[in-house]
Amino acid sequence: MPFRVLGADAYKGGWVGVLLDQDRVEVGAAPGIAALVAWAGPLDVVGIDIPIGLPDATRRRADREARAQLGRRASSVFNTPVRAALSCADYAAANAENRRLAGEGMSAQAYRLGPRILDVDAWLRGGGHPRTIEVHPELSFARMAGGPLPDSKKTWSGAMQRAELLRRHGVRLPSDIGPAGRLVPVDDVLDAAAVAWTARRAAAGEARCVPAEPEIFSDGLPAAIWS
Repeated sequence: MPFRVLGADAYKGGWVGVLLDQDRVEVGAAPGIAALVAWAGPLDVVGIDIPIGLPDATRRRADREARAQLGRRASSVFNTPVRAALSCADYAAANAENRRLAGEGMSAQAYRLGPRILDVDAWLRGGGHPRTIEVHPELSFARMAGGPLPDSKKTWSGAMQRAELLRRHGVRLPSDIGPAGRLVPVDDVLDAAAVAWTARRAAAGEARCVPAEPEIFSDGLPAAIWS
């Protein structure tokens, strides 16, 4: 059965999305997640490379278990900040609030992603899409390859390895992806494609998540990473 799915990844200018519709692959970009999903049109599943389900005063099992599966690529999964830390005015305050509530600080990367995390959080809590899942691209690529990849996605070798894995698994990115090709870094396009691959697996009932039973925090959203 054919499925129409979207994989979304955050980049400096907003969001990049890869739409899979049977054999068709399209790439688009938008400043916010709602606009990106609207660009894609009707969808069976939306996959997003951003934490969904924000903890209140703990660490998420999803992050811990994903790192355990990724070996040399484990550092690509950061601990999701507690919800209260994301509303702080600056990194120092957010780091202190996260330490107070969760027992340890938060990474600068996680803080920089705060607006993207809250964008998705607000969209989902406002209705969003009924089948939206969190996906980590490195876990998806590891699933394709049968283990963590040897090279960083920031290197030529790493980018080529990921592009070839996508081709082998039926996701053939076109050489001309339109305006997104001039705006979005290569690794973010590859990441969005990997997220779309997992979204298609989820639509077909083939994807797996960590933890096996998603956690639920005060926001009511299931916290689990799919691949």
